[in-house]
This record gives sequence, structure tokens and C-alpha cells, in this order.
Amino acid sequence: MAFACILFYLGVKNIGLVIESIDSILELLFPFILGAAIAFVLNVPMNRIEYWLFHKTDKLKKGQRPISFIVTLALVIGLIVVAMYIVIPQLAETLQSIAAQLPDAFNAAQQWIYGKMSYWKELQDLSQKLAVNWEEIIQKISVLLQDAAATMVNSGIGAVTNIIGAVVSFFIGFVFAIYLLMAKETLAGQAKQILYALFKETRAEQILYVCSLANRTFSRFISGQCLDACILGIMFFIAMTIAGMPYAMLISVLIAFTALIPMVGAFIGCVIGALLILMVSPVKALIFVIMFLVLQQIEGNLVYPHVVGNSVGLPSIWVLVAITIGGNLMGVIGMILFIPLCSVVYALFRLYIKDRLKQKGVPREKWEEKTELPEEVMKRRSADPPVGDQYKSSFPAEKEEKG
Repeated sequence: MAFACILFYLGVKNIGLVIESIDSILELLFPFILGAAIAFVLNVPMNRIEYWLFHKTDKLKKGQRPISFIVTLALVIGLIVVAMYIVIPQLAETLQSIAAQLPDAFNAAQQWIYGKMSYWKELQDLSQKLAVNWEEIIQKISVLLQDAAATMVNSGIGAVTNIIGAVVSFFIGFVFAIYLLMAKETLAGQAKQILYALFKETRAEQILYVCSLANRTFSRFISGQCLDACILGIMFFIAMTIAGMPYAMLISVLIAFTALIPMVGAFIGCVIGALLILMVSPVKALIFVIMFLVLQQIEGNLVYPHVVGNSVGLPSIWVLVAITIGGNLMGVIGMILFIPLCSVVYALFRLYIKDRLKQKGVPREKWEEKTELPEEVMKRRSADPPVGDQYKSSFPAEKEEKG
């Protein structure tokens, strides 16, 4: 205990060094954390695919896991390719349309500048009166441009380095994810051995139960979030097609992908969609924004809490609370993590309350029936003096002093 207190004191005293050490450790472990996240996400569809393909046969028992992984990976890559096949051609068409409109925009800007040239002479006269040294200003601007160019070069080199590092980290994480998925039963068995070796049997079983609950909750959350994104994308595609909006498929796919960020992700797709439609018709862009607000209210208040809330076993009101708290604490990552985390806490707290009620022998009818006071209690309360009168009878009256 004394040694732990000394370590805590030293940690608080050197908090800066502790934070830097933690950052260095997280940076070192980032590829493996990324790999674990990839494995967890891919494990959700892979379990179902493995069950669908092999639950009725014992053939290819050793090849079930690799085949399931290959099918899952092919489906994920196929979905990404289909989305890119839908998005990229329409995005290229949009960029071509914007490029075709740029000459007219430049001509309009040029005419506006020519219309304001009458003020040029007045500006020259004013500058002469103020004795502005234009050569010095131009020289300073050139120095600033040179510094900016050097900064951009350094930033470009840093960006290339970061991209290479990200690619390497992703490759290491992906290989680590494959290893986790191929040997997940073996790794789970080793983890159980460690728990039973370090803790008492009851405590180890409690930890395993919490881990199992967290795994089940996070898996259901991922499924519910994907289902909600698909529903939102379909809603937008139908509404935009009926309203005759341009880029209906492109914007619907973008909104579906950005909607994977809980509650607020679809707004990113709304901004991109409004900008694309604005190049075609400002009126239609305004109609699209109004349509988005209506559909977002329907999705946010009806579809999302029920789909995601039911998938994780969390009531709708607590889904909104989890998103609000997680967003304020950790931003987008907090929104994604806090729903399943709150679901785990909610489930554990509910079990704790039920155990306590069972220990106290409180029957179920006590909390299910309507709470009403007996008639004799109501009569006794009506006969009691008001709260104010009780206070007056307890304290002597103060006499007013006349000046």
C-alpha cells in the first residue's frame, strides 16, 4: 500500500512525463489497437457467414474459418467498390459541370471588376496623398509568399511521411487482425487461463460475464448502426427521387456512409449534398436542406433510438443521453463508443438492482403496481397543520421595533 502511494505521488509530481510516456506507448501500440478494432468489426459478419455456410455440415472443418474470412472480406471490399462505382462517376460529372460553369463565373467577376475600375484613379490619388510605399509592400508580400512556399514544401514532406506511416500501420494492423480472427478461440482460452490463474473463480467468472456482455453489446451496436445508415440512405433516395432532385443516388450513398457516425454524421452528407445541388439550382438546394431537416428529425427521434437502442438493449432516452455525453467528452469517437458502453453499464446496474431486490425480498408487485397512499394516511395528513403553521408554532413571533 505504501509503495502504491509513493508511485501515485511520483506520478502526480511528474504528470507531464507520465502523459508523454502514455502517448509514446499508445503510438507504439496503435497498429495493434487498429488491428483489434478491424478484427472486432469483421468478426460480426464473419460469425454469421460461418454459421450460414457450415452449420449443417462438418465438411471442410479446418477450412471453415479461412473460407468465412475470405467471403467476409470479399463482401466488404465489394460494398466499397460498388459505393465507389456509384459515387466516383457522378462526382466526376459534377466536377465537370462545375468546371464548365467556371468561365461564366470568371466573366461575371471580370465585368464586376471593370465596373469598379472607376474607383482606381481615386485610389491612386489617395495613395499618393498618404505616401504609401508600394515597393516596400510588394517586397514584404514576396517574402511572405516565399515563407509560405517553404512551409507548404515542409508540410508536403510531412504529409507524405504521415501517409507512409499510416499505410504501414494499417498493413501491420490488418495482418494482426487476420491472426486474431484465425485464432480467436485459442486466444480466448489463453485469456481465460490467465484470469483463473490471477483471480478467484467467482471474480474471474464475473469478469468473463462482463466481457461477454460488452462483446455482445458492441456487436449488436455495429449491426444496428449499419442498419440505421441503410434505412436513412434509402429514405433520402426515395424522397429525392420523388422530388426530382439531382444527384439522388450520389447524395444518398454519401449520407448513408456519413450516417455511420451516430446522430450528427448525416449532417456532413447534408452539407456536401447542398453544395452539389447549389451548383444546379439554389431553390432545389434550399428544398433539399428542408427535406434533410424533416427526414433527420424522423430518423433521429423515431428510427435511430429504436433501431440502435433495441439492438444494444438501451432505452431510447438513454441512447440520446449517451450520444450527448459522449460527444461532449470525446467528440465523434465518444458518440460511437458511449452507446454500447452505457448499454453495458445499464445492463450491469439493472442486474445489481434486481439482485438487491431479491436479497431484500421485495416482491415484483411492489414496483409494478400504482403507488397510492392508504386512506388512513391521507386522513391523517389532512388533519395535520400546514407546513408554515408548524414553523410558526415552533418559533416565537418577532416583535416589530418602532423607531
